[in-house]
Amino acid sequence: MANYRVGRVNEELMKALCEIIRTVKDPRVSGAFVSITAVDCTPDLKNAKVYFSVMGERRKGDTQKGLENATGYIRTQIAKMLNLRITPELRFISDESMKHGAHISALMKQVEEELREADKKAAEEE
Repeated sequence: MANYRVGRVNEELMKALCEIIRTVKDPRVSGAFVSITAVDCTPDLKNAKVYFSVMGERRKGDTQKGLENATGYIRTQIAKMLNLRITPELRFISDESMKHGAHISALMKQVEEELREADKKAAEEE
C-alpha cells in the first residue's frame, strides 16, 4: 500500500478522533482537556497508536484508562465517520513531548541566565 495513503488515513483519523473525544461521556475523559497530538497507523491499517496529551490537573493514567474503556464507542464512531474497509484497533499512548519541550526550554533559560551573569562578572573585572 502506498505510503501517502497511510499518511492521509492518519490525518483523517486524527481529525475524527478530535471530534469524537469531545462526545465521550466517561468522566475521566470528559472532565479533562484531552488533545490528540498524533496518530500512527500500521501499513495494513489494522492497528493505530493514538498519542494524546492532557492539560490541567488530571492525571494522565486516569485519562488513559478512560480512553481505553471508551475504545469500543470511539471505534464505532470512526467507522461511521470514515469510509475504511477495516476500522483500526486503537492503542492510546500518553505523549510527553510537551512536558519534555518545556523542560528543555527551562534548561536553556537557565544557561542563558548563567551566561549573562558570567558576562557581568567579566565586565566588572575589567
